[in-house]
Amino acid sequence: MPTTDRLTRARSHIRRSPNYHRSVSFTTIRMTVGRVVLIGGVLVLLFIPYLLWGTGLMTARTQAHLREEFSASQHQAGAIAHKHPTAPKKGTVPTPEVARVIPDPAVGSPVGVIAIPKIGLSMVVVEGTGEAQLQAGPGHYPGTALPGEAGNAAIAGHRTTYLHPFYSLDALLPGDAIIVTTLQGIFLYHVISSQAVDPTDVAVVGPTSTPQLTLTTCNPRYSAEQRLVVHAALVASVVVHPKAAAVPAHHERPVAPGASANPGKNWMAAILWGITVVALITGAWIGAAKSKGGRRAFVLVVGLLTWLVVVFFFFDALAPLLPASF
Repeated sequence: MPTTDRLTRARSHIRRSPNYHRSVSFTTIRMTVGRVVLIGGVLVLLFIPYLLWGTGLMTARTQAHLREEFSASQHQAGAIAHKHPTAPKKGTVPTPEVARVIPDPAVGSPVGVIAIPKIGLSMVVVEGTGEAQLQAGPGHYPGTALPGEAGNAAIAGHRTTYLHPFYSLDALLPGDAIIVTTLQGIFLYHVISSQAVDPTDVAVVGPTSTPQLTLTTCNPRYSAEQRLVVHAALVASVVVHPKAAAVPAHHERPVAPGASANPGKNWMAAILWGITVVALITGAWIGAAKSKGGRRAFVLVVGLLTWLVVVFFFFDALAPLLPASF
């Protein structure tokens, strides 16, 4: 007993020592900083696969809705072609029929379906090249000709995120086929050239005297240092004439080629989701510390699963805030 009393008094004396409290404070701070760094590292590691694959989940869902919307518009307008354009014979000069000029669709609306057999692409093109539109699929540059019309129809697309529609655009060679289906018909283009340009070079989407299609994306992959630009010429078409009353509402075409609606960045949403992420992981940590045995395991599992769901929405709000790239 005397020995026990001496040990108790010694511990009490140590706890009353200023050095003891400083040591405890330093240990607490060190552990807290370590946990913050650990959680930050986990978020960074999760964010990379989210950008590469997770973004595609939302794009795939949006594409399904857009495809249904475009198909319904085709049937409503009676704009379904009953045959497909055939490529001209070698040595002949193609004189394809072009579609009449109409105003651009509303931003975010489906323009048509682009198919590139060589790279296995078939996606709905939306109007606009803002962040929200390119997250939905390839985007048509407002102010440029619509596919099938006279002039230069320009389309941009992501190369590494949001289903990466233009991931293999560099594989296209002269003569490769690109088919675009719109409410005005089906239009067959053949690639004529490709080039890498500075991101500020808007001349590549400028007007042309002949009906062309221009596709743009980032270059090289995982970088926005340059733009990869593929030019294609219209070689054949099947033009249909949809009922004017059935064509969706349009807005006036902008004067400046390449202009796009690009709403401001929603920082508040990212901040609120970020706070929720921190609050959840803190709550799960405290709850697990106060629990024992099976209850602790339950709190950790439920907290982790809930945290991962919230992290997904946090990434969804955070991704648009990153520097714009294709």
